[in-house]
Amino acid sequence: MSVSITGRRCELGHLLSLHKATGRVHINVAGQQANTLLHDGHAWKDFARTALAGTRRALRTDASLLVHASFAFVLGSPQKDPLRSLAETILECEDLVLAGPVTACVVRLGYLYGPHSQDLRAYRTAFRLGRPYWAGSRTAGQFHLHHDDAVSALLAAAKPQNAGRTLCAIGGPPVSFMQFMDDFARRLGTRFPLHVPRIAEPLFKLVVRKEHVQQVALAMPAHGPSPRVPGWKPKWPDYRQGQDQIIQAWNA
Repeated sequence: MSVSITGRRCELGHLLSLHKATGRVHINVAGQQANTLLHDGHAWKDFARTALAGTRRALRTDASLLVHASFAFVLGSPQKDPLRSLAETILECEDLVLAGPVTACVVRLGYLYGPHSQDLRAYRTAFRLGRPYWAGSRTAGQFHLHHDDAVSALLAAAKPQNAGRTLCAIGGPPVSFMQFMDDFARRLGTRFPLHVPRIAEPLFKLVVRKEHVQQVALAMPAHGPSPRVPGWKPKWPDYRQGQDQIIQAWNA
């Protein structure tokens, strides 16, 4: 049976639409276009309105089970706005789903990446042009998740025994955005990827949104989130293998 989806137009929603599920399942990915470190913060624009509206639409489904895609970064408990307010909206959506009229579960996803990411393609262009990027902290590790693994995690969570649960799906141990993107740049042939120099940070902050600055500085718990989606394992637990797959897909 085809999966019914709220948020079908986002990259994750498009990939989900290519799959089938057992039973009458509805998956809400509204707002997931912002769940990545690969944009400069623009995808958070008007997030509270669109995420809450999408969640309320999903709650009107006639499916027997609702799987709500959420954000693993809330485990970092951001303390400053605007990221704190975004996290509060994310938690509000989770509460609405679990208290709603439809049998439901929540799956918190790591930051998404994959060959279908237009933002990642933009980074490829920037690296080829020798442009610096906002790398953030070298030590603040974040949870990453390949698009394909996000799809399989949401489908794996769509079981009646997961009703009422808040589950997590990440690709592996936390890795800093700097390490993630430097490794990606080197795989593309850029031996020495450039970071925004400290002396230029005040100027770049006029271009890079506060949300992105705060996200790359927000460290996740080193032990990883739990409970994980039962019976699910990521195909790409090592982000470097996931990056290799992306480049192979692009070359193909």
